[in-house]
Amino acid sequence: MQVDLFDSLEGYYDEMVSIRRHLHQHPELSFQEYNTAAFIAEYYRNLGIDVRTNVGGNGVVAKVVGRKPGPTVALRADFDALPIQDEKEVEYKSKVPGVMHACGHDGHTAALLVLGKVLHEMKDELEGSIVLIHQHAEEFGPGGAISMIEDGCLEGVDVIFGTHLWASEPTGTIQYRVGPIMAAADRFDITIQGSGGHGAQPHKTKDAVVTASQLVVNLQQIVSRKVDPTKSAVLSVASFIAQNAFNVIADSAQLGGTVRTFDEEVRSQVETEMERVIKGTCITSDSSYTYTFTRGYPAVVNHKQETQFLTEIANSIPGVKVVEEAEPQMGGEDFAYYLQHVKGTFFFTGAKPQGVENPYPHHHPKFDFDEKALLISSKTLGSAALGFLKNNKTTVETAQ
Repeated sequence: MQVDLFDSLEGYYDEMVSIRRHLHQHPELSFQEYNTAAFIAEYYRNLGIDVRTNVGGNGVVAKVVGRKPGPTVALRADFDALPIQDEKEVEYKSKVPGVMHACGHDGHTAALLVLGKVLHEMKDELEGSIVLIHQHAEEFGPGGAISMIEDGCLEGVDVIFGTHLWASEPTGTIQYRVGPIMAAADRFDITIQGSGGHGAQPHKTKDAVVTASQLVVNLQQIVSRKVDPTKSAVLSVASFIAQNAFNVIADSAQLGGTVRTFDEEVRSQVETEMERVIKGTCITSDSSYTYTFTRGYPAVVNHKQETQFLTEIANSIPGVKVVEEAEPQMGGEDFAYYLQHVKGTFFFTGAKPQGVENPYPHHHPKFDFDEKALLISSKTLGSAALGFLKNNKTTVETAQ
Protein backbone atom coordinates (compact mmCIF):
# COMPACT_ATOMS: atom_id res chain seq x y z
CA MET A 1 0.00 0.00 0.00
CA GLN A 2 1.45 3.36 -1.03
CA VAL A 3 1.77 5.95 1.72
CA ASP A 4 0.78 9.55 0.92
CA LEU A 5 3.20 12.02 2.48
CA PHE A 6 0.73 14.88 2.92
CA ASP A 7 -2.17 12.78 4.23
CA SER A 8 0.07 10.98 6.69
CA LEU A 9 1.60 14.17 8.06
CA GLU A 10 -1.83 15.71 8.49
CA GLY A 11 -2.94 12.57 10.30
CA TYR A 12 -0.08 12.97 12.75
CA TYR A 13 -0.51 16.71 13.22
CA ASP A 14 -1.82 16.39 16.78
CA GLU A 15 1.22 14.29 17.66
CA MET A 16 3.48 16.91 16.13
CA VAL A 17 1.91 19.63 18.26
CA SER A 18 2.09 17.45 21.36
CA ILE A 19 5.82 16.84 20.83
CA ARG A 20 6.45 20.53 20.25
CA ARG A 21 4.65 21.49 23.45
CA HIS A 22 6.43 18.82 25.47
CA LEU A 23 9.79 20.12 24.27
CA HIS A 24 8.69 23.70 24.93
CA GLN A 25 7.95 22.83 28.55
CA HIS A 26 11.30 21.07 29.00
CA PRO A 27 13.94 23.23 27.27
CA GLU A 28 17.68 22.71 27.66
CA LEU A 29 20.52 25.10 26.96
CA SER A 30 23.19 24.61 24.30
CA PHE A 31 25.60 21.75 25.08
CA GLN A 32 23.32 20.67 27.95
CA GLU A 33 20.53 19.02 25.91
CA TYR A 34 20.88 15.53 27.40
CA ASN A 35 17.19 14.82 28.04
CA THR A 36 16.14 16.29 24.69
CA ALA A 37 18.66 14.14 22.85
CA ALA A 38 17.45 11.06 24.75
CA PHE A 39 13.84 11.91 23.87
CA ILE A 40 14.68 12.17 20.16
CA ALA A 41 16.65 8.92 20.12
CA GLU A 42 13.94 7.02 22.00
CA TYR A 43 11.29 8.24 19.56
CA TYR A 44 13.19 6.79 16.62
CA ARG A 45 14.09 3.56 18.40
CA ASN A 46 10.43 2.93 19.19
CA LEU A 47 9.73 3.19 15.45
CA GLY A 48 12.52 0.79 14.57
CA ILE A 49 14.62 3.46 12.86
CA ASP A 50 18.40 3.22 13.01
CA VAL A 51 19.74 5.98 15.24
CA ARG A 52 23.17 7.12 16.39
CA THR A 53 23.59 9.23 19.53
CA ASN A 54 26.32 11.43 20.96
CA VAL A 55 27.23 12.58 17.47
CA GLY A 56 29.74 15.39 17.89
CA GLY A 57 28.43 15.90 21.43
CA ASN A 58 24.69 15.71 22.04
CA GLY A 59 23.74 15.33 18.39
CA VAL A 60 21.40 12.58 17.17
CA VAL A 61 21.38 11.16 13.65
CA ALA A 62 18.72 8.77 12.34
CA LYS A 63 18.60 7.16 8.93
CA VAL A 64 15.71 5.88 6.84
CA VAL A 65 17.04 3.44 4.25
CA GLY A 66 14.92 2.81 1.17
CA ARG A 67 14.17 -0.57 -0.40
CA LYS A 68 16.42 0.21 -3.36
CA PRO A 69 19.78 1.99 -3.50
CA GLY A 70 19.90 5.61 -4.55
CA PRO A 71 21.16 9.03 -3.48
CA THR A 72 21.20 10.25 0.11
CA VAL A 73 19.37 13.35 1.31
CA ALA A 74 19.95 14.99 4.70
CA LEU A 75 17.35 17.02 6.59
CA ARG A 76 18.39 19.02 9.64
CA ALA A 77 16.65 20.40 12.73
CA ASP A 78 18.21 22.01 15.81
CA PHE A 79 16.96 21.44 19.37
CA ASP A 80 18.67 23.72 21.91
CA ALA A 81 16.97 26.52 23.85
CA LEU A 82 17.97 29.97 25.13
CA PRO A 83 18.72 31.47 28.58
CA ILE A 84 15.48 33.49 28.62
CA GLN A 85 12.61 33.43 31.12
CA ASP A 86 9.37 32.36 29.41
CA GLU A 87 6.79 35.10 29.98
CA LYS A 88 3.95 33.63 27.88
CA GLU A 89 0.78 32.67 29.68
CA VAL A 90 0.06 29.41 27.85
CA GLU A 91 -0.51 25.85 29.00
CA TYR A 92 2.79 24.74 27.48
CA LYS A 93 4.89 27.46 29.16
CA SER A 94 8.46 26.45 30.01
CA LYS A 95 8.82 24.65 33.33
CA VAL A 96 12.53 25.43 33.55
CA PRO A 97 13.28 28.79 35.22
CA GLY A 98 15.31 31.08 33.00
CA VAL A 99 15.28 28.77 29.98
CA MET A 100 12.89 28.71 27.03
CA HIS A 101 12.54 27.84 23.37
CA ALA A 102 12.44 31.39 22.02
CA CYS A 103 13.50 30.66 18.46
CA GLY A 104 11.34 27.78 17.24
CA HIS A 105 13.80 24.93 17.70
CA ASP A 106 11.15 22.91 19.52
CA GLY A 107 9.03 23.22 16.37
CA HIS A 108 11.92 22.26 14.10
CA THR A 109 12.46 19.11 16.13
CA ALA A 110 8.81 18.09 16.32
CA ALA A 111 8.33 18.58 12.57
CA LEU A 112 11.38 16.47 11.68
CA LEU A 113 10.55 13.70 14.15
CA VAL A 114 7.08 13.17 12.72
CA LEU A 115 8.39 13.53 9.18
CA GLY A 116 10.92 10.83 9.98
CA LYS A 117 8.06 8.61 11.16
CA VAL A 118 6.17 9.06 7.89
CA LEU A 119 9.28 8.54 5.76
CA HIS A 120 9.95 5.32 7.66
CA GLU A 121 6.44 4.16 6.78
CA MET A 122 7.32 4.90 3.15
CA LYS A 123 10.71 3.14 3.17
CA ASP A 124 9.65 0.36 0.81
CA GLU A 125 8.84 3.01 -1.80
CA LEU A 126 12.14 4.88 -1.44
CA GLU A 127 15.06 4.55 -3.83
CA GLY A 128 17.78 6.00 -1.69
CA SER A 129 18.21 7.09 1.92
CA ILE A 130 17.21 10.03 4.09
CA VAL A 131 19.44 11.14 6.97
CA LEU A 132 17.67 12.99 9.80
CA ILE A 133 20.15 15.29 11.54
CA HIS A 134 19.06 16.53 14.96
CA GLN A 135 21.63 19.11 15.92
CA HIS A 136 22.48 20.37 19.37
CA ALA A 137 23.88 23.80 20.26
CA GLU A 138 22.96 26.04 17.35
CA GLU A 139 22.51 29.06 19.62
CA PHE A 140 25.98 29.15 21.18
CA GLY A 141 29.32 29.07 19.40
CA PRO A 142 31.21 27.11 18.26
CA GLY A 143 27.84 25.42 17.68
CA GLY A 144 26.97 21.80 17.15
CA ALA A 145 27.09 21.58 13.36
CA ILE A 146 30.85 21.64 12.99
CA SER A 147 31.44 18.88 15.54
CA MET A 148 28.65 16.73 14.08
CA ILE A 149 30.17 17.06 10.63
CA GLU A 150 33.56 16.05 12.02
CA ASP A 151 31.82 13.03 13.56
CA GLY A 152 30.50 11.93 10.17
CA CYS A 153 26.88 13.14 10.04
CA LEU A 154 27.29 14.08 6.37
CA GLU A 155 29.08 10.92 5.31
CA GLY A 156 27.60 9.76 2.01
CA VAL A 157 25.15 12.70 1.85
CA ASP A 158 24.52 14.19 -1.59
CA VAL A 159 22.34 17.15 -0.63
CA ILE A 160 20.96 18.82 2.49
CA PHE A 161 17.83 20.86 3.18
CA GLY A 162 16.92 22.85 6.28
CA THR A 163 14.33 25.40 7.34
CA HIS A 164 13.74 27.92 10.08
CA LEU A 165 10.26 28.78 11.34
CA TRP A 166 9.97 32.53 10.77
CA ALA A 167 7.40 34.13 13.06
CA SER A 168 7.59 37.52 11.38
CA GLU A 169 6.09 36.15 8.13
CA PRO A 170 2.54 34.82 7.66
CA THR A 171 1.89 31.10 7.82
CA GLY A 172 1.78 29.81 4.28
CA THR A 173 4.86 31.75 3.20
CA ILE A 174 8.08 30.10 2.04
CA GLN A 175 11.07 32.38 1.61
CA TYR A 176 14.18 31.35 -0.31
CA ARG A 177 17.34 33.01 -1.57
CA VAL A 178 20.16 31.96 -3.87
CA GLY A 179 23.55 32.82 -2.37
CA PRO A 180 23.94 34.43 1.07
CA ILE A 181 20.72 34.33 3.09
CA MET A 182 22.13 34.73 6.63
CA ALA A 183 25.26 36.57 7.74
CA ALA A 184 28.57 35.60 9.25
CA ALA A 185 28.27 36.34 12.97
CA ASP A 186 31.50 37.50 14.63
CA ARG A 187 32.31 38.93 18.04
CA PHE A 188 34.84 41.49 19.21
CA ASP A 189 36.18 42.43 22.65
CA ILE A 190 38.27 45.53 23.30
CA THR A 191 39.91 46.74 26.51
CA ILE A 192 41.25 50.29 26.71
CA GLN A 193 43.93 50.73 29.34
CA GLY A 194 44.55 54.26 30.52
CA SER A 195 45.48 55.70 33.91
CA GLY A 196 42.78 56.49 36.44
CA GLY A 197 42.51 59.10 39.10
CA HIS A 198 40.35 61.63 40.89
CA GLY A 199 37.41 63.05 38.97
CA ALA A 200 38.52 66.57 39.95
CA GLN A 201 41.99 66.11 38.43
CA PRO A 202 41.48 64.84 34.87
CA HIS A 203 44.80 66.36 33.77
CA LYS A 204 46.61 63.74 35.84
CA THR A 205 44.85 60.81 34.15
CA LYS A 206 44.48 59.04 30.84
CA ASP A 207 40.71 58.80 30.82
CA ALA A 208 39.70 55.35 29.50
CA VAL A 209 36.02 56.34 29.30
CA VAL A 210 36.74 59.30 27.02
CA THR A 211 39.03 57.18 24.83
CA ALA A 212 36.50 54.35 24.63
CA SER A 213 33.70 56.81 23.86
CA GLN A 214 35.73 58.29 21.01
CA LEU A 215 36.45 54.77 19.79
CA VAL A 216 32.74 53.91 19.63
CA VAL A 217 32.25 56.86 17.27
CA ASN A 218 35.37 56.14 15.21
CA LEU A 219 34.45 52.50 14.66
CA GLN A 220 31.24 53.56 12.94
CA GLN A 221 33.30 55.05 10.12
CA ILE A 222 34.51 51.62 9.04
CA VAL A 223 31.20 50.56 7.52
CA SER A 224 30.26 54.03 6.28
CA ARG A 225 33.65 54.98 4.81
CA LYS A 226 35.73 51.84 4.24
CA VAL A 227 33.31 49.12 3.12
CA ASP A 228 32.09 49.11 -0.47
CA PRO A 229 28.56 50.58 -0.23
CA THR A 230 27.26 47.90 -2.60
CA LYS A 231 28.16 45.28 0.04
CA SER A 232 26.55 44.82 3.44
CA ALA A 233 28.14 45.01 6.87
CA VAL A 234 27.05 45.74 10.42
CA LEU A 235 29.36 46.77 13.26
CA SER A 236 27.56 47.18 16.58
CA VAL A 237 29.14 48.08 19.91
CA ALA A 238 26.75 46.36 22.28
CA SER A 239 28.43 46.73 25.68
CA PHE A 240 30.46 49.42 27.46
CA ILE A 241 31.79 48.68 30.96
CA ALA A 242 33.91 50.98 33.13
CA GLN A 243 34.35 52.24 36.70
CA ASN A 244 30.97 53.37 38.07
CA ALA A 245 31.95 55.68 40.96
CA PHE A 246 30.83 59.27 40.34
CA ASN A 247 34.15 60.86 41.34
CA VAL A 248 36.64 58.39 39.88
CA ILE A 249 38.11 58.55 36.39
CA ALA A 250 38.37 54.98 35.15
CA ASP A 251 41.74 53.55 34.25
CA SER A 252 40.19 50.93 31.93
CA ALA A 253 37.07 50.35 29.86
CA GLN A 254 35.77 47.31 28.05
CA LEU A 255 33.81 47.35 24.78
CA GLY A 256 32.12 44.37 23.23
CA GLY A 257 30.00 43.84 20.17
CA THR A 258 29.33 42.04 16.93
CA VAL A 259 30.19 42.26 13.24
CA ARG A 260 27.86 40.82 10.59
CA THR A 261 28.88 40.35 6.95
CA PHE A 262 28.02 38.22 3.93
CA ASP A 263 31.26 38.49 1.98
CA GLU A 264 34.49 36.88 3.27
CA GLU A 265 36.65 39.72 1.93
CA VAL A 266 34.51 42.29 3.71
CA ARG A 267 34.65 40.16 6.86
CA SER A 268 38.47 40.22 6.82
CA GLN A 269 38.55 43.90 5.89
CA VAL A 270 36.42 44.90 8.88
CA GLU A 271 38.56 42.83 11.24
CA THR A 272 41.73 44.54 9.99
CA GLU A 273 40.26 48.04 9.87
CA MET A 274 39.03 47.72 13.43
CA GLU A 275 42.53 47.23 14.77
CA ARG A 276 43.80 50.19 12.76
CA VAL A 277 41.08 52.44 14.20
CA ILE A 278 41.60 51.14 17.75
CA LYS A 279 45.35 51.69 17.53
CA GLY A 280 44.97 55.20 16.14
CA THR A 281 42.43 56.22 18.76
CA CYS A 282 44.62 54.98 21.58
CA ILE A 283 47.69 56.76 20.21
CA THR A 284 45.88 60.09 20.47
CA SER A 285 45.15 59.51 24.17
CA ASP A 286 48.45 57.81 25.01
CA SER A 287 46.59 54.66 26.04
CA SER A 288 47.11 50.98 25.33
CA TYR A 289 44.62 48.32 24.29
CA THR A 290 43.87 44.65 23.79
CA TYR A 291 41.66 43.51 20.91
CA THR A 292 40.23 40.12 20.02
CA PHE A 293 38.08 39.35 17.01
CA THR A 294 36.40 35.97 17.39
CA ARG A 295 34.99 34.49 14.21
CA GLY A 296 31.63 32.85 14.68
CA TYR A 297 29.48 31.08 12.11
CA PRO A 298 30.23 31.90 8.48
CA ALA A 299 27.51 33.21 6.18
CA VAL A 300 24.80 30.76 5.08
CA VAL A 301 25.31 30.56 1.31
CA ASN A 302 22.65 28.62 -0.58
CA HIS A 303 23.49 26.72 -3.76
CA LYS A 304 21.67 27.88 -6.89
CA GLN A 305 20.39 24.60 -8.36
CA GLU A 306 19.16 23.22 -5.04
CA THR A 307 17.46 26.51 -4.15
CA GLN A 308 15.66 26.65 -7.47
CA PHE A 309 14.60 23.04 -6.96
CA LEU A 310 13.24 23.94 -3.51
CA THR A 311 11.16 26.82 -4.92
CA GLU A 312 9.56 24.45 -7.44
CA ILE A 313 8.73 22.03 -4.63
CA ALA A 314 7.36 24.78 -2.39
CA ASN A 315 4.88 25.91 -5.01
CA SER A 316 3.27 22.45 -4.92
CA ILE A 317 2.81 22.22 -1.13
CA PRO A 318 -0.77 22.36 0.22
CA GLY A 319 -1.11 25.36 2.50
CA VAL A 320 1.68 27.34 0.84
CA LYS A 321 0.25 30.59 -0.48
CA VAL A 322 3.35 32.64 -1.18
CA VAL A 323 6.81 31.57 -2.39
CA GLU A 324 9.08 34.59 -2.48
CA GLU A 325 12.69 35.66 -2.41
CA ALA A 326 13.88 36.52 1.09
CA GLU A 327 15.80 39.59 2.08
CA PRO A 328 19.25 38.66 3.47
CA GLN A 329 19.11 38.35 7.25
CA MET A 330 21.90 39.60 9.52
CA GLY A 331 21.25 36.81 12.02
CA GLY A 332 23.72 33.92 12.09
CA GLU A 333 23.14 30.17 11.64
CA ASP A 334 25.60 27.30 11.77
CA PHE A 335 23.71 25.54 8.98
CA ALA A 336 26.40 27.42 7.04
CA TYR A 337 28.90 24.65 7.81
CA TYR A 338 26.76 21.96 6.17
CA LEU A 339 26.57 24.00 2.98
CA GLN A 340 30.36 24.26 2.91
CA HIS A 341 30.55 20.47 2.66
CA VAL A 342 27.57 19.46 0.51
CA LYS A 343 25.17 21.24 -1.79
CA GLY A 344 21.81 22.31 -0.46
CA THR A 345 19.63 25.18 0.67
CA PHE A 346 18.21 26.77 3.80
CA PHE A 347 14.83 28.51 3.72
CA PHE A 348 12.32 30.26 5.95
CA THR A 349 8.85 28.91 6.74
CA GLY A 350 6.38 31.61 7.76
CA ALA A 351 4.89 31.02 11.21
CA LYS A 352 3.28 34.28 12.28
CA PRO A 353 0.75 33.69 15.09
CA GLN A 354 -2.83 33.91 13.88
CA GLY A 355 -4.55 37.22 14.57
CA VAL A 356 -1.35 38.95 15.69
CA GLU A 357 -0.34 42.03 13.72
CA ASN A 358 3.02 42.60 15.41
CA PRO A 359 4.34 39.31 16.77
CA TYR A 360 7.07 39.16 19.38
CA PRO A 361 10.44 38.70 17.69
CA HIS A 362 12.68 35.68 17.95
CA HIS A 363 14.62 35.56 21.25
CA HIS A 364 11.89 37.53 23.05
CA PRO A 365 10.48 36.25 26.40
CA LYS A 366 6.99 36.09 24.85
CA PHE A 367 8.00 34.55 21.52
CA ASP A 368 5.59 32.04 20.01
CA PHE A 369 4.55 30.83 16.57
CA ASP A 370 1.61 29.39 14.67
CA GLU A 371 1.77 25.62 15.07
CA LYS A 372 0.09 25.14 11.69
CA ALA A 373 3.48 26.07 10.25
CA LEU A 374 4.81 22.75 11.54
CA LEU A 375 2.82 20.95 8.86
CA ILE A 376 4.04 23.23 6.10
CA SER A 377 7.68 22.87 7.13
CA SER A 378 7.46 19.07 7.34
CA LYS A 379 5.60 18.81 4.02
CA THR A 380 8.14 21.03 2.30
CA LEU A 381 11.19 19.24 3.70
CA GLY A 382 9.65 15.84 3.00
CA SER A 383 8.71 16.78 -0.56
CA ALA A 384 12.20 18.13 -1.19
CA ALA A 385 13.75 14.88 0.03
CA LEU A 386 11.43 12.63 -1.98
CA GLY A 387 11.71 14.83 -5.05
CA PHE A 388 15.50 14.73 -4.96
CA LEU A 389 15.53 10.93 -4.64
CA LYS A 390 13.16 10.60 -7.57
CA ASN A 391 14.96 13.06 -9.81
CA ASN A 392 18.42 11.66 -9.17
CA LYS A 393 17.89 7.89 -9.08
CA THR A 394 18.88 7.52 -12.75
CA THR A 395 22.20 9.19 -12.10
CA VAL A 396 22.96 6.80 -9.26
CA GLU A 397 21.90 3.74 -11.25
CA THR A 398 24.14 4.82 -14.15
CA ALA A 399 27.09 5.32 -11.82
CA GLN A 400 26.70 1.78 -10.55
